[in-house]
Amino acid sequence: MLSAFISSLRTADLRRKILFTLAILILYRIGASIPSPGVNYGNVEKCLTQLSGGDSAQIYSLINLFSGGALLKLAVFAIGIMPYITASIIVQLLGVVIPRFEELRKEGQAGQAKLTQYTRYLSVALALLQATSIVALAANGGLLQGCTLDIIQSTSIFSLAVIVLVMTAGATLVMWMGELIQERGIGNGMSLMIFASIAARIPSEGKTILDSRGPVVFTAVCVAALVIIIGVVFVEQGQRNREITRVLRHLRLT
Repeated sequence: MLSAFISSLRTADLRRKILFTLAILILYRIGASIPSPGVNYGNVEKCLTQLSGGDSAQIYSLINLFSGGALLKLAVFAIGIMPYITASIIVQLLGVVIPRFEELRKEGQAGQAKLTQYTRYLSVALALLQATSIVALAANGGLLQGCTLDIIQSTSIFSLAVIVLVMTAGATLVMWMGELIQERGIGNGMSLMIFASIAARIPSEGKTILDSRGPVVFTAVCVAALVIIIGVVFVEQGQRNREITRVLRHLRLT
């Protein structure tokens, strides 16, 4: 595997795509760490530390895992790529209900471009809705329940609107970055961003398991994760080998 990675770096075009993808992922993680204007980052950290030992700690830990720690901190990229994924699912489902969408799907590349444009518009609308909901929860103390500190410096309409607009713009930028990876990088941009968010939380979550559960449970979790990764790679390679064998047999018959 290491030799294949090294050989891929020797190819100029592939090396450029890999470095471009890594650069986009780094920018994505930077944006997920920058708090939105008007958010009291110090109070957010205190609230998260205060709630880490409560009954809702597992829920907050799960939210932090899938958002890379950006959602509860009200970061610029707090919304992430979820609006785009939700919009894509909605557009695909509407293709069964709305005949126009089905016609566009059959038109080929031109129709797919229009569907992609509709997905983008719906993603922005969903991002605006989600950002408004999250900011409203944060302003009312419902986002980090049990913490009495103010995580938003000012609850005026203007300040809240600025936070909503920044988070919506951040979600739109994340959508654009994912499409850039898809066009100029390697792999699926949205999937890579989800992986980057989860991978960013692995060290802190591992330390939490080690401190709270002990080394035995921590070792068991690491072994289980390694077995799952090996199993997924084995199944993926097996499916790929079968597909290659089927193609070769077809070529021989023809």
